[in-house]
Amino acid sequence: MHRLFGNKMGSSNCMNSGWPRYALALFVCALFLFATGGTAKAQHEGHEPSGAIGWVPRELLERPVPLRQGIGKVHQEVTTKSPEAQAFYDQGLAYLHSFVWIEAARSFHQALRHDPSLAMAYLGLSDAYLGLSDVTAASAACEKAQALAANVSGIERARLAILARQIEYLQDSGNMQRYFAYRQSIADALAAYPADPWLWIIRAFADEGSPVAHGQGGAIDTVAFYRTALDLSPGNFVAHHYLAHTLESHGPMKDALEESETYARLAPAIPHAHHMCGHNLRRAGRNEEAIQEFLKANDLEKAYYQTEHIPPQLDWHHPHNLQLLAMSYQALGQLKSAEAAYREAFALPAYVDFSAFNRKAWPEFLLDHGRTTEALAAAQELIDSQWAMARFAGHTLAGRAYAATNRMPEARSELTAAERETEQLPVAVLARLQDAVLLRAEIALREKDFAKGNALMEKIESEIVKVPGPDAWNEALFQLEYISRVAREVGDWELAESAANKMVVHDPSYGGGYLAEGLAEQHRSEMGAAKQAFATAERLWSKADPGLLRAPSETP
Repeated sequence: MHRLFGNKMGSSNCMNSGWPRYALALFVCALFLFATGGTAKAQHEGHEPSGAIGWVPRELLERPVPLRQGIGKVHQEVTTKSPEAQAFYDQGLAYLHSFVWIEAARSFHQALRHDPSLAMAYLGLSDAYLGLSDVTAASAACEKAQALAANVSGIERARLAILARQIEYLQDSGNMQRYFAYRQSIADALAAYPADPWLWIIRAFADEGSPVAHGQGGAIDTVAFYRTALDLSPGNFVAHHYLAHTLESHGPMKDALEESETYARLAPAIPHAHHMCGHNLRRAGRNEEAIQEFLKANDLEKAYYQTEHIPPQLDWHHPHNLQLLAMSYQALGQLKSAEAAYREAFALPAYVDFSAFNRKAWPEFLLDHGRTTEALAAAQELIDSQWAMARFAGHTLAGRAYAATNRMPEARSELTAAERETEQLPVAVLARLQDAVLLRAEIALREKDFAKGNALMEKIESEIVKVPGPDAWNEALFQLEYISRVAREVGDWELAESAANKMVVHDPSYGGGYLAEGLAEQHRSEMGAAKQAFATAERLWSKADPGLLRAPSETP
C-alpha cells in the first residue's frame, strides 16, 4: 500500500497531482467556505433560527438519545472510564461518517453526560458542527477538547492537532499554507501511528485537496488510502462508504456499486447507505432497483422524523434523496412520479447556498417538458432567495422560460441579472456552472444565429459530461435532452442529432436518447433507422406513463 506519501504532505507538490481532481476538491471547499461566509461566523444573520448551530436548533442537537442498531459498527478507543461514554462516542462516530449530523451531535452529547471530561466527544461535536457548516461552533467545541487534552493518549492528541489545523484552514478562506499545515499534521500522526485505520481515512481526505470533500474529491491515490484502512480494519463501513464515493466519480462503476452495497449491508438503518446504492444502480442502468433503494432511504427518513419528532426540513439529505428518486423515475419515463418527488423536494427550505441552488431541479424539469408558465413561477422563487447561487439559477431559468416563449428582451434581461449575481460567487464555483452559457446559447439558437448557438452548445456538452458524481451525471443527461429538444424546435437538426447521440453514449439505458435519435433519423427520411430507434425507446420505456412515447408520426 501507499505508505510513503507522508514525505510530500505539506509541500506544494500536492497541487501538481492532477488538476481535474483538485479542481473538484477546491470547488467543494469553495462551496463550504462560501456557505459559511469564508470565516468563522457561526450563523448567517437572519438565515437560521435563534439558538441554532448551523441551521439546526441547539436544543435538538442536545436531546438525549439511546444506543441504536443497524447504523454500522465502529470502535475507536478513547480515554474514558465509562463504558457508556465509549459506546455513545462510537455511535456518534458511526453517524458522523454517514453524514447524519444531528444524530452524531446527539450521541456525542450523550457521551459527555456519562463522562464530561471526554475530550474526544468534543472533537466529534466539532466535526458534526462542520457538517452543519458552522465553523464558529466547531472551533468552540475544538477549544473545549483542547482544554481537556492533558490526560488523553498520544494518538488522541494527534487527532486533536489535526482538527485544530483543519479549522484554522477553514477560518482563513482557503489559505493554502494553512492547508499544508493541516496535511503535515496528518503526516506527523501517521509517522507515529501507522497502524491506525482512521488516520489513513483522514489521510485520504487530505489528498482530495479539501478537508470537507469526504470521498467526493479523490482519485486513484485516495483509493489506495481507503484500501489501506480496510487492510487494517476489515469490514470498516466508513472506508467502504468513502471508497464508494471515490469510485463512483472515477470508476470502475462496478466496483463503486460493490462498495456501496457493502456499505448498505453493514449500515442497513442508514438512509444515505441505501441512497448511495440507488445512484450507483442508476448509473449501471438498473433503474427500477435504484428506485427501490431511494424509496428505502425515504421510508427510513420518514420513520425517523416521526419517531424522533425531527422536522424533515432540517435534514439536508431528504431533498437530496428525493431529487435522485425523481431523476430515476424520469429515466423510466414515469413523469407523474418524478413530478411528485421533485415538487416535494422543492417545497423544502434550503439552509446553505448550494442546497438552495440545487432546488433548480424542479423548474428545470418543468422546462424540459414545455411547462414554461410553471417554470417561470418556480424560477421566481429562486430569484427571491437570500442566496446568490439560487438567484443566479433562478435568473437563468426565467430567461430560458422567456426564450422558449419568444420573449427575447426579457430573456436577455434575465441573462444580465444572472451575470450580475456571478460577481458574488467564488471563481472555483463559477468554473463549474454552465447555466448562463446555456441561456446565452438558447437565445442565439432561437434568434437563428446557429453558428454562435452551436459553438456555445458544443462547449456546454463537452463540459457537463465531465463533471463527476451521480447528481451531475443525471443532470448532464437531461441537459443534453433539453438541448436536443430546443434544437428540434428551432430547426437545427444537426445539433438535435448530435445531442441525441451524446445522450445515448452518456446513458444507454435511457429511452429518451433513442427517441431523440429516432426523431432525427425520421427528419432525414431514414425510416429504417428511425423505426429501430423508436423500438429501442419503447422497450426501455415499457413501464413509462401512458402516452409518453407516441407513434412517430404524432411526435413533434
